Amino acid sequence: MPSMASQAEEIKQQANEAFKANKFSQAIDLYTKAIELNGENAVYWANRAFAHAKLEEYGSAIQDASKAIEIDPKYSKGYYRRGAAYLAMGKFKEALKDFQQVKRICPNDPDASKKLKECEKAVMKLKFEEAISVPTSKQVSVAESIDVRTIDVEPQYTGPRIEGDVVTLDFVKKMLDDFKNQKMLHKRYAFEIVLKTREILMALPSLVDINVPDGKHFTVCGDVHGQFYDLLNIFELNGLPSEENPYLFNGDFVDRGSFSVEVILTLFAFKCMSPSAIHLSRGNHESKSMNKIYGFEGEVRSKLSDKFVELFAEVFCHLPLAHVINEKIFVVHGGLFSTDGVKLSDIRAINRFCEPPEEGLMCEILWSDPQPNPGRGPSKRGVGLSFGGDVTKRFLKDNSLDLVVRSHEVKDEGYEIEHDGKLITVFSAPNYCDQMGNKGAFIRFEAPTMEPKIVTFSAVPHPDVKPMAYASNFLRMFN
Repeated sequence: MPSMASQAEEIKQQANEAFKANKFSQAIDLYTKAIELNGENAVYWANRAFAHAKLEEYGSAIQDASKAIEIDPKYSKGYYRRGAAYLAMGKFKEALKDFQQVKRICPNDPDASKKLKECEKAVMKLKFEEAISVPTSKQVSVAESIDVRTIDVEPQYTGPRIEGDVVTLDFVKKMLDDFKNQKMLHKRYAFEIVLKTREILMALPSLVDINVPDGKHFTVCGDVHGQFYDLLNIFELNGLPSEENPYLFNGDFVDRGSFSVEVILTLFAFKCMSPSAIHLSRGNHESKSMNKIYGFEGEVRSKLSDKFVELFAEVFCHLPLAHVINEKIFVVHGGLFSTDGVKLSDIRAINRFCEPPEEGLMCEILWSDPQPNPGRGPSKRGVGLSFGGDVTKRFLKDNSLDLVVRSHEVKDEGYEIEHDGKLITVFSAPNYCDQMGNKGAFIRFEAPTMEPKIVTFSAVPHPDVKPMAYASNFLRMFN
């Protein structure tokens, strides 16, 4: 009979193979088995931390890395993994401490020095931004300082033009063709689209009611994350947004994928063309802190300008937080709440015109995830919480609803049905980050029954620009 330690070592090898094949959930399960056989091996904990980080479960990654450090305080990889997870969450000061520790343990490791330098730079930049930032009460709207009429369009510009101030279907189609060929829209028209979208969003409540008449249908899509060519494929499969073919995109339009500018301008242009053809919900990535790290800010600077960085940040604060379709289906990016008894009226009452807070209803809407066990638990992500089927059912009952639809998590099949059919996760970025191998999905509802019909699809080719091409330096170093 092989000893428990050698059995554990064998399982660790299998876990490493699963990890190399990008099967991160499987790797986590296997590392867990190895830990159950031999919980005193710091390597198993640090490896599982890395797999959690790959699934964006940074809260769990930090816990596992901390356990590795507790077992072996001189194990540099424990600090390294924890530091990387802190960085991914934008917690630069905590990350800095861990990389300083790595440097102490491995003073001659050039990689450790490089990462420490990047981290120091990030903390310095943060301190500088904090020092020069204007208090929220004194902030002026950047949108109000832009006059598009003063922006000239050069005679040699051959792209689409907005005539008068009406965004037509022809304009949108020409813009999509240009984007497909990697041509950018003129800044004047990009400004017009974003400013007009801001006006439309500003007038909406934090929770929007949608009515789908009998015999009509409605499509809900999950995260697209800057995967523009996969977005075009959704329209290919399911038709362009129109009043007869309305969509709801459920947050996380940008970041990670390197065509986020094209995605957001496309969604916003359809919103301008016909506000009832497309509904947009805020995701946790429609925020300054995420955009700084995960690529959208860098991409906007590169393709448009610094002014647009501020403008998008402002407009993202106008996005609604939740939608209810036909008084039956509650659609939200992340999930449910840390307390029972939350009513739809509480969500309507949220003042959403701000950056997402670190706790409270708005934070939970954007960040929470379902869990298989009843009750509530800490979030794998380190923000928000995990909630069980009992929580979902109580929330639905309290608000006379039938179903929760949410996004926020990559799923192998593009969707997952949980909580006895009362909760569906839908994720619309196939082969996420060019490495997960997952399918994408969208859900079609037909009135009056509003039964969910799920359509799955595979990734399509895109030009050779890697995901995270515009992400912050230090994050690219860890990918």
